[in-house]
Order: sequence, then C-alpha cells, then structure tokens
Amino acid sequence: MIITRSPLRISLGGGGTDLPSYYSEFGGFLVAAAIDKYVYITQHRTFQEEIIIKYSKLERVTKVADIEHPIVREALKLTGVVDPHLELTSMADIPGGTGLGSSGSFTTALLKALHTFQKKPVSPVELAEEACEIELNRLKEPIGKQDQYIAAVGGITAFTFNRDGRVEYRPCRVAEETLFNLEDNLLLFFTGYSRSASSILKDQNDRSKKADPAMLDNLHFTKELGFKSLEALEGGNLEEFARLMDVHWQRKKARSSGMSNDRINEWYDHAMANGALGGKLIGAGGGGFLMFYAGDKQKLRHAMRRAGLQEVRFRFDFEGTKVVAQN
Repeated sequence: MIITRSPLRISLGGGGTDLPSYYSEFGGFLVAAAIDKYVYITQHRTFQEEIIIKYSKLERVTKVADIEHPIVREALKLTGVVDPHLELTSMADIPGGTGLGSSGSFTTALLKALHTFQKKPVSPVELAEEACEIELNRLKEPIGKQDQYIAAVGGITAFTFNRDGRVEYRPCRVAEETLFNLEDNLLLFFTGYSRSASSILKDQNDRSKKADPAMLDNLHFTKELGFKSLEALEGGNLEEFARLMDVHWQRKKARSSGMSNDRINEWYDHAMANGALGGKLIGAGGGGFLMFYAGDKQKLRHAMRRAGLQEVRFRFDFEGTKVVAQN
C-alpha cells in the first residue's frame, strides 16, 4: 500500500496571471502558500484482476481506457501504469470546488503515488509539470499552473510564469515573526458555496485570448499587486499586505459577474466592519472560502460565527506533495 498527500493552497497576491492565455503574452507572477489541509491518495494492489477507483463515485473496470474519471485515466496513461491489479482511493480534508486548488492537489498526489508504485523518483518540478500536462494540455481545462506547482513544492512561494511556459519559483523570505503573525491573523471562513473553477475561469480565459482591454488591464494591475504583496510580506508590513488584499478583491470582482454575489459581498463588508483589515475570496470566485487578515481576530471570529460562517483554522505546509506511508 502507498499513501500520498498533497496540500491545498491559498493565493496571497497576483492570482489569475498564471493562465497560459495571459502569461504566454505578458508573463505572470503570483505568491501562493500551501496549507496543512490535504488531498490523500491511497494505492493498493487488488487480489482480482480489476482496476478500482474510489472517489465520490466507485468505478470497477478492467482497462485504463474505460475509466470515467478524466484525471485518473490520463495519469495512468501518462505514467504508463498498466497493472490490472490496482485500487486507487482519494480522500480530502476539504471538499473540491471550494477555491483551495483541490484539483491540482489531487493530480499531484495521484502522480506521486503512481511514480512511487513504479519505484521511479520524481522531483517537485517534474510532478507539477506532469500535472499541468494532464489538466491543461490533455484535458484542456481553462485553468492556470499555480495549483499544481504550490501543491508540489509547498511553502510560501513566489512564482514567475514565463512566456515560453517555464515556471520559476523561490521561497518567500519571510521572517519568523512575520510568519507566525501571518498564521495567527489570516482567517478562513467557508461561504457554503461550491462551484467549478473551470466555468468561472473560462470567461477570463476567452477574454484574455481576444485581448479584451478591460480584462488585460485588470490582470496587469493584479500582477503588480502580486509584486507589491511579496514586498510587503518580505518587509514584514502585514497591515500593507492586508490593504493590498482588499485592493485585489475589489479588482477581482470586476473581472466577471460570477466572481461574487450579494451574500458574499454582505459577508465581506460585515468582516471589514468587525476586525478585518483586508480580505478576498480565495480561488476563481463564485464561492468557496473568504480569507481575511484580522486586526482584531477575536472580534472577527465572533462576528463571522454570528453570521453563520464556519471557520477553518490552518497552518502553512512546507513539505509539498509527499509519500506518508508505504509498505
């Protein structure tokens, strides 16, 4: 049996500039952080000759080509795993469709399990690129490369997306005290809404390909916010980082009518009036988690709890995708 895990993520600045429709023309930049909420993949050898896939559905097939789950099917094809005695099970701390990059985490954890099964070492960069190959190239999802890379490498990381498709990254130079304050004062609240990132990002993707001036201006501005957010984090200026989060959210809402709704806007305003210094909706938009940097975290927690939102507490993950058990 092999068990792998891959962290979910939060975006800290510049999100949305990691889509090929944008970075292939202008280059992208963002800062993301892996958190200690995970997607797990268990790989087990079956007694009978069959492939069993367990997720929200149960599949039993005898050939890889018959697998319905597109990522599992393409991952098996990419890695060349043809063993018919195979059982794959996925579990997650947080459900998909909530803006924390679960699809990228699922794909990297799955690939790590399959490479381990084949006794093939794989680097974080190779893992991320293979996950991107599956999701972006083979399955044609209108998404970016952020989720796969931050899941694979972990940490609080700055990513540069080059026009030729290469991704460069480095750990953010965040002082220990700043790191502790960031963990203590960044609060996540679940809106209760789940949604498909692909459906929301498709509009951004299509408009970027058509060189829509409003969309490109928005993404140019967002990229600059990514650089400024990195500067604030590395300089230990977390109040400025919080202010930039708010600016980011106001610009992000302008990208698409599906980015927010009246209820989310009400919750956001309520948080800002009750201890939050800045915040935004994590992920593509339309639902998932609201994240705030708190000036008064006790006041903010009480206010959001009264509003009916569930908090998810977290710490940062610095390990990335890894094997947690093997026998």
